[in-house]
Amino acid sequence: MSENSAENEIKSGDRFAFGENWSDFLRSLNEERIGEAEKDLKMNLERENLNGKRFLDIGSGSGIHSLAAMRLGAEVVSFDYDTKSVACALELKRRYFADDDRWRITEGNALDAEFLASLGTFDIVYSWGVLHHTGDMYKALALVAPLVAGGGGQKSGENGKLFLSIYNDQGIKSKIWRVVKRAYVKSPAPIKKLMIALALAGFWCPIILLDFLRLKPFERWKNYVKSRGMSPYYDVVDWIGGYPFEVAKPEEIFYFFRDRGFVLRRLFTCAGKMGCNQFVFDKP
Repeated sequence: MSENSAENEIKSGDRFAFGENWSDFLRSLNEERIGEAEKDLKMNLERENLNGKRFLDIGSGSGIHSLAAMRLGAEVVSFDYDTKSVACALELKRRYFADDDRWRITEGNALDAEFLASLGTFDIVYSWGVLHHTGDMYKALALVAPLVAGGGGQKSGENGKLFLSIYNDQGIKSKIWRVVKRAYVKSPAPIKKLMIALALAGFWCPIILLDFLRLKPFERWKNYVKSRGMSPYYDVVDWIGGYPFEVAKPEEIFYFFRDRGFVLRRLFTCAGKMGCNQFVFDKP
């Protein structure tokens, strides 16, 4: 990976500034959000703690789920392609685990086979909403698979786990969405702000109106934190600008990992709508 390659892609209009968005998100980080991130990991990994587990966070973004894994007892390696995202994770480590060497944070590329191989294998490999932004999703998926330690190779005998989410393929709608995202990263700042405003209005105004009619004003906006500890505003910014952008049908991801020896443990789809399908695979 060339030095500052993500920044160069952002400047040239070929990549969304994910790290900048996550840096802003950290201003709203609180104990409730971190707690929801912990709950999400516990529910999907079907464990009350991660004591003694090696946890790899691919595309760590804000760092909130690396932090959650640390608080659950894991030994964590976090990496991201975006320098500002790496800085987010480093800031969370400074705040919560400054002197703990169980959390290692670095800059890296999910398409760099040599870099990935240098990390070793992990009990849990986590990559939520990331690999479809690499520019070569299926290459990234193939490179990630060997990072999951098989159950037979672990002292505990437990299966390794791969927890990931990938944007749903909506056909023509996804093609249009890709054009919108491409336009966003190529646009000057005032146009970007306008696109964000329009996206917020288009997505959230009908929901907020319905909540008012139900006499529960802003209920779903306020409760959005229960979605993995995330923020409705910063997620919309990510949705409108997240480029590169690829998609897959749930069955395509299922067959891809089944053919590599993985067993599907949990599946949560977005019911054919816009959003991510979420998978937890076991590696026996």
